[in-house]
Amino acid sequence: MTPPVRRRNIAPPRESVLAAAMATIAEHGLDALTMAGLGRDVGMSSGHLLYYFGTKDELLLRTLEWSEGRLGAERAALLSRPAPAAERLAGYVELYVPDGPRDPHWTLWLEVWNRSAGAAESARARQSAIEGAWHRDLVALLAEGVSHGEFRPVDPDRFAVRLRALLDGLSVHVAVALPGTDRTQALAHVHEFLSDSLLPEEEGF
Repeated sequence: MTPPVRRRNIAPPRESVLAAAMATIAEHGLDALTMAGLGRDVGMSSGHLLYYFGTKDELLLRTLEWSEGRLGAERAALLSRPAPAAERLAGYVELYVPDGPRDPHWTLWLEVWNRSAGAAESARARQSAIEGAWHRDLVALLAEGVSHGEFRPVDPDRFAVRLRALLDGLSVHVAVALPGTDRTQALAHVHEFLSDSLLPEEEGF
């Protein structure tokens, strides 16, 4: 009698694991994301997850990179549209600012950076790469707007640093539900800053 063929447990693609992790954060918050719970969601043991990711910190960083990849594709499509630079800049700002309290991407972003103090240099470099992509795209957009006369003659890199500092600060307030700063208010502050400091005086966001 031929012995039964033993089937190997096929692990789901890593993208499916990362998508499941992000879904858990979106639906139940970061505290609900555990290796055991995620393993049940994707049909893997927590041991298998640890084999693939090593630590929860690595899982969180990989999930953030996956989420950023999706945002990056959306940002690239937005910035490549045949539209005025000011219109695309407004879209960039709206993509940057969280949807509201407990925005899953920002919840994850804050947690990863909170854990970064004790992270390896390679992990910190990967986090910096995420920030660098947002910065480079913004600098390129500002440079385009300046060269076409749509924006005032600012230094694109210096202006991008200041604008992203404003965006980060307001976005954290929105993500943690700080009283007095919701998404609508945050966007209004940014648009006022851009109207005052970047657009020609007769124009506004």
